[in-house]
Amino acid sequence: MNFLLPTATSAQEAARSARTAVLPVGSFEQHGEYLPLITDTVVACLVAGRVAADYRVLLLPPITISCSHEHASFAGTVSISARTLIAVVEDIDESLRAAGVENLVIVNGHGGNYALRNVVQQSTTVRPRMALFPASEDWTAARADAGCETGSHEDMHGGELEVSLLLHGAPELLREGYQSADHDANDRPDLLTVGMRAYTASGIIGRPSSGSAQKGAAVLDSLSRSFTRVHKLLEL
Repeated sequence: MNFLLPTATSAQEAARSARTAVLPVGSFEQHGEYLPLITDTVVACLVAGRVAADYRVLLLPPITISCSHEHASFAGTVSISARTLIAVVEDIDESLRAAGVENLVIVNGHGGNYALRNVVQQSTTVRPRMALFPASEDWTAARADAGCETGSHEDMHGGELEVSLLLHGAPELLREGYQSADHDANDRPDLLTVGMRAYTASGIIGRPSSGSAQKGAAVLDSLSRSFTRVHKLLEL
């Protein structure tokens, strides 16, 4: 579980002298009976950790509670408001700039954090200096590169992609039973109004049975390649 928190010293970061910081943003929300409440945080940390292993960036500890209001009817879920999440990210960004770190990449592991798009949008009015990663196109490419059977709409929550990443990076967190937890709910037009419970009793929308450690490793390989675009853009 060491991947959840960076362990570098101040001296190591001074020597690294990174111009770009990477901030994982997860959530604390239900992921059915077989995946932990910290699933989105694990996903964000696995992606951010892989990026930090492959690029000269400052790896930050994760934000572990975010905007999970659509999951509120399931036990264990905890949320903060969008304005609080925005304020925390903006404060972190301000602190980084004061320390001489010019750029910030937000690695978002929870699809419900819509507010993060606005943070990035507002920060780039003068020049590109913040990014939200992975973009939807990056996830689509990663699924294809890994040979995933499902797409992001079909496999929305607790499905093939998340199970694959946990099987690769944190298999000890998965409980038995995910192999028989598939649930389809492709028609969910009012999700933000009525919440997840209206479309799934289990909390899962997707195909966890299709997950594999090999796919999880391939997803991270693909996302690392995609990060090259973001890194070059911010460090021009």
